[in-house]
Amino acid sequence: MDDDEAIARSLDGDLAAYETLVARYSTLAHRTAALLGAGDEAEDVVQEAFVKAFRHLPTFRRDAPFRPWLLRIVANETHDLTRSRGRRADLVLRLGAVTDPYGPDDPAGAVAGDRRNRLLAAVRGLPDRERGAVVCRYFLQLTESETAQVLGWPVGTVKSTTHRALSRLREEVADDLP
Repeated sequence: MDDDEAIARSLDGDLAAYETLVARYSTLAHRTAALLGAGDEAEDVVQEAFVKAFRHLPTFRRDAPFRPWLLRIVANETHDLTRSRGRRADLVLRLGAVTDPYGPDDPAGAVAGDRRNRLLAAVRGLPDRERGAVVCRYFLQLTESETAQVLGWPVGTVKSTTHRALSRLREEVADDLP
């Protein structure tokens, strides 16, 4: 069942159809919440986002894609959480079970891991707006228009903010290179 059919059936009261949407987008929603700063509270953010999405499903524009609409709700819930905490949460990356192509004693693996850690630290150090743009574009692999929808910005703002963030990251990572 595709998203359109699941939405139509959900609007007709079929909870199993909505469960299909939850199952399809749950991992992406968790990753989004975690990357945007929810940390250990990502599960709560995602649950609240799915509840809100269900309540507001009648207002969903049927000609629009569901994924960016849902991620916008997740982003708003994450923003509300981090704002209410009154502090900036650490970025929690769920890399999952990524297999390392290098052996434990391979220097190339150590260098790649070190570079990855420096890059992730640099992303964590970006201002919130720039980090949000980078996370959406490169970690979640959203298009510019999807990123604009998720963050509630014009596409031009996504482009300029992403450009600024990438410039900062280049400077940060270049300073750390031997």
